[in-house]
Amino acid sequence: MDVGNAIRLCRKRRGVSQTDVAMRADCSVSYLSMLENNKRDPTLSMITKIAEALHVPVGALFVMASEEKELGNIDSRLAGRLQRAAMSSILSANDAGAVRG
Repeated sequence: MDVGNAIRLCRKRRGVSQTDVAMRADCSVSYLSMLENNKRDPTLSMITKIAEALHVPVGALFVMASEEKELGNIDSRLAGRLQRAAMSSILSANDAGAVRG
C-alpha cells in the first residue's frame, strides 16, 4: 500500500501546498513530506485528518493507495474501475472548488 503517493497525488490534483494540508491536518510540513515520501507510516487518525484536509473520502484514499495484490480476489478490471472512480471523484470535487477558498 502506497498511502504516501496517494496523499501526494490527491494534494497535487487539488492544487494545494504541503503547508496548507499540514496546517489543516494539524501536523508539521516535514511530517507530511515524510509521509508522502514513504519515510513514515501514518496512523489511521492522521490519514483521516489528511483526507479531511484534502476533502477526500478516506476510502477513496485507501483505494488509490492499494496495489493489485492487496485488493484480494477483486477482479483486476474492477480494481482499475475503483481506482479510476476514486480519482474521478477527486477531480470533480476539485472542479467544484471543494478545497480552495
